[in-house]
Amino acid sequence: MRSTMNGEALAELAGVSKRFGAVVALDGLDLDVRPAELLAILGPSGAGKTTAISLLLGLQQPDAGRASLFGQPPQRLDARRQVGVMMQEVTLAEDLRVREHVDLVAHYYPDPLAPEAVMEMTHTTALADRPYGKLSAGQKRQVQFAVAVCGRPRLLFLDEPTVGLDVQARGVLWETLRSLVRQGSSIVLTTHYLEEAQALADRVAVLAKGRLIASGTVSEMRALVSRKRITCSAALTFEEIAAWPGVESVTRDRELMHLTVSDAEGVTRRLLNRDPNLRDLEVHRAGLAEAFTELTQESAS
Repeated sequence: MRSTMNGEALAELAGVSKRFGAVVALDGLDLDVRPAELLAILGPSGAGKTTAISLLLGLQQPDAGRASLFGQPPQRLDARRQVGVMMQEVTLAEDLRVREHVDLVAHYYPDPLAPEAVMEMTHTTALADRPYGKLSAGQKRQVQFAVAVCGRPRLLFLDEPTVGLDVQARGVLWETLRSLVRQGSSIVLTTHYLEEAQALADRVAVLAKGRLIASGTVSEMRALVSRKRITCSAALTFEEIAAWPGVESVTRDRELMHLTVSDAEGVTRRLLNRDPNLRDLEVHRAGLAEAFTELTQESAS
């Protein structure tokens, strides 16, 4: 297992390949999870994200390469007792109450949190005495998160954890994740919400066609792409600007135009030359969403 600046990797895939019949899910993938970080794994559908997590959890075996968890095979019980998991598809007993679910799972771990502490941390105390089957979809996701963290895991795997949550519940979960990382936990997050990865991730790994195509901090990912965003209020037509060289797309929000451009300097000069009364001009570096789009489009070509 290779070392990192912060110590040994907690989990690692080294040259891993996995095939399902004629479908290649992973193709020589190298991926590691480091201490006290939130790693966001991004990629289009079919990129291999869920397969990668399944291999790290020991739910599947690689056809080639090596998967390790805390320096051991992922199937080892002492390694798995240091892990918490919240997958996208979860089935829990509908008749058990929320407190009973948390208490039951906590008993699998050597040093779990008390159920009351878990529910306070995850804002599920008000649900404690309710049967799981009577909860809304968003409340069930909150309980699944409580079950995932009740054992004080050193490493937490979250597969699309905020699907179905309202804005307030999503914000609570984000703050809990930040707190866990500050306390030394590591988190592996898969999400389709790119703003979620941009807000939370210490490091991003982008997969496409079973391969790692980019890895680094959010800032490093944004620096990989040439696109920038321009916002302005201009007395120019939507169609005219859209036809300019270097303009990728144009949208309008009331008086403001939002441009995604590959030549920010050239387009800005042209805007100023064509409209002396140009107002509210702002130029922004590309966000993670633009970086993700450009990286995956390049991989697909």
